[in-house]
Amino acid sequence: MNDSIGEETETPQESGEISRRELIKLGASAALLASVGASESARAASVGTPAEPALAFFTPEEFALVDELSELIIPADDHSPGARAAQVATYIDFRLSESWEEEAKQQWRNGLKLIESLSKEMHGKAFMQSTPEQRLALLTRIAQNEAKPHKPEEEFFRELKRRTVRAYYTSQIGIKQEIEYKGNAYLKEFVGTDVSGS
Repeated sequence: MNDSIGEETETPQESGEISRRELIKLGASAALLASVGASESARAASVGTPAEPALAFFTPEEFALVDELSELIIPADDHSPGARAAQVATYIDFRLSESWEEEAKQQWRNGLKLIESLSKEMHGKAFMQSTPEQRLALLTRIAQNEAKPHKPEEEFFRELKRRTVRAYYTSQIGIKQEIEYKGNAYLKEFVGTDVSGS
């Protein structure tokens, strides 16, 4: 199983602490279930074939970078597929393409350039030519001040993670496989204890 950024090696049950993935899952499930309908409509409009997504904002190189970064944030594990299978990068691409805010678009263009620049500084090669260990080292470095980012690449990481989490937990994979949401169910009979005092 791939570990997500900052996740402990021992299980949450052994440490008494909640893992990073579990924390993301809890926060996302509470905040996002109300917006499922609108998000699924946007996702349906944005999805091309998995092999060749119909890009609306990113260049193919930028898309490959976002796809890899999002998978590093929410990797596949033995419970559910990761961000790549949930087509997180395709969803982010579509949402940015329909944004009226040029500042948000520019933040992504600049952030992805920062990732490439930092990869060359740290490893002497582009991010996608780096080893999996080198990619993880870069992501760990830009994630270290997530609560209070000081550098542009740290601010970009917070935006990247925010969009990745939203996209993942509004996808079919995120909702049905990761959160295991079954939807509203009609109870034919109330199963409980009669406390009316009869």
